[in-house]
Amino acid sequence: MIFNIEYETMPREALEAIQLRRLQVTLERAYATVPFYRQKFEEKGIVPSDVRCLDDLNEIPFTTKQDLRDNYPFGMFAVPMDNIVRIHASSGTTGQPTVVGYTARDINTWAELMARSLSAGGASRGDIIHNAYGYGLFTGGLGVHYGAEKLGASIIPVSGGNTKRQIIIMKDFGPTILTATPSYTLHLAEVAGEMGVSFKDLNFKFGIFGAEPWSENMRQEIENKLNLIAVDIYGLSEVIGPGVSIECHEAKNGLHIFEDHFIPEIIDPVTKKVLPYGETGELVFTSITKEAFPVIRYRTRDITSLNTDPCICGRTHLRMKRVSGRSDDMLIIRGVNVFPSQIESVLMQIDEVEPHYQLTVDRVDNLDTLTVQVEVNENLFSDEVKTLQRLEQKISKDIKEYLGVSAAVKLVEPKTIARSEGKAVRVVDNRDI
Repeated sequence: MIFNIEYETMPREALEAIQLRRLQVTLERAYATVPFYRQKFEEKGIVPSDVRCLDDLNEIPFTTKQDLRDNYPFGMFAVPMDNIVRIHASSGTTGQPTVVGYTARDINTWAELMARSLSAGGASRGDIIHNAYGYGLFTGGLGVHYGAEKLGASIIPVSGGNTKRQIIIMKDFGPTILTATPSYTLHLAEVAGEMGVSFKDLNFKFGIFGAEPWSENMRQEIENKLNLIAVDIYGLSEVIGPGVSIECHEAKNGLHIFEDHFIPEIIDPVTKKVLPYGETGELVFTSITKEAFPVIRYRTRDITSLNTDPCICGRTHLRMKRVSGRSDDMLIIRGVNVFPSQIESVLMQIDEVEPHYQLTVDRVDNLDTLTVQVEVNENLFSDEVKTLQRLEQKISKDIKEYLGVSAAVKLVEPKTIARSEGKAVRVVDNRDI
């Protein structure tokens, strides 16, 4: 089902006309109300009226996460605080938190986008949605919540944690749609197994998973263990939260970007030049309907590509490829660029290991080293050292062949690696310690 047929299937020419009109309004408002944007424009020697076509957006300066941090907490807001009805913020674990605000109209827009997303992911009015995204300053839980209510579905606001209780609720309430991070989803499957509960006996049809990069192989793992169709959703709080783009369950081949609200670009992260459709680079977004917190050419650091191929579902918006990683999460090991999701893709092809892993980067004698810890499957784990050594050598060889980087592989006992109720911590980088 397509939630908003008029906008989601709009011809390209009509869509671009709406984008230009909304872009011009957004630029005028940001210039008039946000000192940061006014200064950036003046430094470049331009004014909003210089943007007469969508291609002129290329002349506008970029916005970065550091810019948001430098204007902490409310310096990027484009409306008075009297008009702010919601405030969200990042955890601040890698620096000053980024703070985002919403007007009442922004909340309605977000609910609309999430209703579209849930529909694309297989949900409809008669469904019961088990929402295991965290509620609070993180945008995931409340984003799904308001979207479900807009759609008219039933929502169970269970949030993250209390995993055994969640399994009981799944049995008793009969939810049909699961929303969570991919890593926590696998933890749910693990705990269900310990409780003697099979997902084949539950009612789930679709799962909508995001908030962290995950591989196609992990999708297959989730679908097999949870007996549902898994789709990828994308968003980030700086742009609006979840609901920026999503795969349709019909194709599961690229995430539809809601272009009537966001203008996407792909740039070379080094030269900052805009790349053509199909080429891989850093994703940049400009919001064109947000009132409280507009972002102009915001560098997401997410690595992907855009394509214009028609989709079998009938939606006409651009699709972005599944995010392979973040440019600031990319590991450079002896000159080789490696994303955690690439390591994950290799591990998920090994039947003897579980989808729980952690990467540790160290510097030894001025050389970078990569160690991959991964859990062995319970029914394989053995005290026979030679068996484990052979498997470690096989995985290390596969990583070398697929990615061109040498890695020491350490197999660990089942349930050794810490589980996450939100975003998984995949990398421990000791080089700066």
